[in-house]
Amino acid sequence: MAAPSLSALPDSLLLQILACLPPRDRLGGARVCRRWHRLVRDKLLWRHLDLTSYKLSSKILWYLLRNHLRGTVQTLKARGSLHSIRKQEVFTPALMQALGKQCPHLHSLCLTETDLRSISYDFLPPSLTTLELSCCEIPSVWFQVPEASQAYPVFPRIQHLIIRNVPAFSNQHLFSIARQGTLKTLVLSEAYRVTDVGIQTAAPHLGDLKHLALRQCRIGDSAMHFIGRYMKCLRCLDLGGSSSLTDVGLPCLASLPVLEDLCLESCGRLSPEAIVALGQVLPQLKHLDLSRTGFDSGMIHKIQMGLPSCVLASTNSITNSSVGS
Repeated sequence: MAAPSLSALPDSLLLQILACLPPRDRLGGARVCRRWHRLVRDKLLWRHLDLTSYKLSSKILWYLLRNHLRGTVQTLKARGSLHSIRKQEVFTPALMQALGKQCPHLHSLCLTETDLRSISYDFLPPSLTTLELSCCEIPSVWFQVPEASQAYPVFPRIQHLIIRNVPAFSNQHLFSIARQGTLKTLVLSEAYRVTDVGIQTAAPHLGDLKHLALRQCRIGDSAMHFIGRYMKCLRCLDLGGSSSLTDVGLPCLASLPVLEDLCLESCGRLSPEAIVALGQVLPQLKHLDLSRTGFDSGMIHKIQMGLPSCVLASTNSITNSSVGS
């Protein structure tokens, strides 16, 4: 019998193997033979592309767009050059517009260390429903959509927005994206310019929100009032790092009838009595995270006894719900 080799495998199995390779090795495989060249161009391999581990240039992205991503890519993750000595920006207005025109199925865009100040919000692909920005720079008027405009369909209708360490993200940005009325998931981490005032103005437009995370933002008891009043569909609420939250604001969350997951990690100004009182009036509460709250084992036991049907996390592990895949 002949020695087994990759060439003996069917195309379907080879495609699964190629899909496990990093994008650079996948492209290198196209030079092995004509068969592999044909397989590397298969649309199945380019639906979900993660380029965050590479130092990219706009030239590389243009090449990928013309040869592999057109009409195929659904998820794109990439890293810009914000903290690089290179002066050329990876994402240009022309490239962003080309993604919108040639990739109608692109629904998730995750950008890291990207300077977006030269890119207007309406340059983003209109098919986007998930936008994740980490350590990026954005213009001061981003997310603004005209109230009455025939051009409205060209703007993306973002349902899942994740902001991590974007210093420019402010109360105005929050209000602009909230008033579009499409958000289902909102994750703000280290968004220090978001305050109680921002939550107050945005909350009336976030009635359909199901997942809200305000980690290490400048929010306190006042924000809890507007969350409890307007966000009745919340199933997951993450307030990790909210050092200003006290027993005064916590009861406002009692009006969230379908809340299942509550994270109070590092909220060290809360008392066990207030936490138990809240948990007992939340009929759907299943998970409660009290990591790094400073409670001793006796306090944790007291809370667990008061909430017997709730899974309590009190170690250094953090309970995270998955966000808009």
